[in-house]
Amino acid sequence: MNIWAALIVAIKATVIMVAVVSVVPVLVWFERRGAGWIQNRRGPNRIMLFGVKSAGLLYPVADAIKFAFKEDIIPADSNKFYYLLAPMIMIVTALLAYAVIPLAPSAPLAGLSVQLPPMIKDIPVPFMVAPVDVGVLFILAIAGLGVYGIVMAGWASNSNYAMLGGLRSTAQMISYEISMGLSVVGVLMLSGSVDLNRIVVDQTQLIFGIVPRWNVIPQILGFVVFITAVYAETNRLPFDLPEGESEIVAGYHVEYGSMKFMLFYFAEYIALVTSSMLIVTLYFGGWSFPGMKTVMNWLAGVVATIGISGNLQSFIVSLVPLTAFFAKTAFFMVLFVWVRWTLPRFRYDQLMRLGWKVMLPLALINIVVTAIFLLVV
Repeated sequence: MNIWAALIVAIKATVIMVAVVSVVPVLVWFERRGAGWIQNRRGPNRIMLFGVKSAGLLYPVADAIKFAFKEDIIPADSNKFYYLLAPMIMIVTALLAYAVIPLAPSAPLAGLSVQLPPMIKDIPVPFMVAPVDVGVLFILAIAGLGVYGIVMAGWASNSNYAMLGGLRSTAQMISYEISMGLSVVGVLMLSGSVDLNRIVVDQTQLIFGIVPRWNVIPQILGFVVFITAVYAETNRLPFDLPEGESEIVAGYHVEYGSMKFMLFYFAEYIALVTSSMLIVTLYFGGWSFPGMKTVMNWLAGVVATIGISGNLQSFIVSLVPLTAFFAKTAFFMVLFVWVRWTLPRFRYDQLMRLGWKVMLPLALINIVVTAIFLLVV
């Protein structure tokens, strides 16, 4: 890899990481405000900006200041090395998963700057950090690593409540990771590839010239299993047994405070954003949508009328699928909030029964039905 290619990868990684991290405060505010709407109460409305009511928009800023200035306490009986390592593992694994998700089709960089070397001006640059052809396997592998941070936090804290939260998380994630992995097999069978780019491109086709051939249509059963498993993997209600505030007083991170707790906090919401991106990519056409070419041609005509042409015009037009991708992702992030404040927490026996006796059989049935469909068709 030459220096220019490495620089492009570094810039893409930085831009996407900053974008994902910047979404977290907005999502935290929306979750609090959304809880107020769903529960028919006002929600956050106290913090003001220059004397003007801000509907609680500055609450995430106040949280950040609070986390930054709180006393950083490490329990005396804890294993200090692993106690500090656990939140780092959580945040790193949460950030790694987005690297292989395609956000839009490739676009040339020419026209953005006259200083670009001729050797890379006309090379289409993928809207993803790491254009690997095993994206699905990479994400499943990274998702499996996240549990180590939770288990490590529970064990290293030397607290009974934290240990119980870590053990719950281990059992829960192992139970639902199997169903999550098997639910994706149907999508891989239809596409014949584990490349996320290929999976998205296959969904750009139309059925009868009208209906988008998104995988959610032939794989509706797999989608239900997948999104349920994703909720369990991200420890969101109704699957937040590892935290269980009313039972084990916050679970695995009960002994964490200050910036270390903020890393756990950020990791959970970053995983929520990444999971929403993955749902869109696998089942809802990724960056594609019906009529996308028509919209892009119209935008190209508008851009041409103001004197922009060539590769810069192509780059601007490529922002259409990028916008569509983020709009779909935003919908599923809202759905995460909606489900959290709608469904109650499962009992632990209900959680395990659902994972092993319902989700796993449904995932296997989906694979069998998909295989029969491919043989017949």
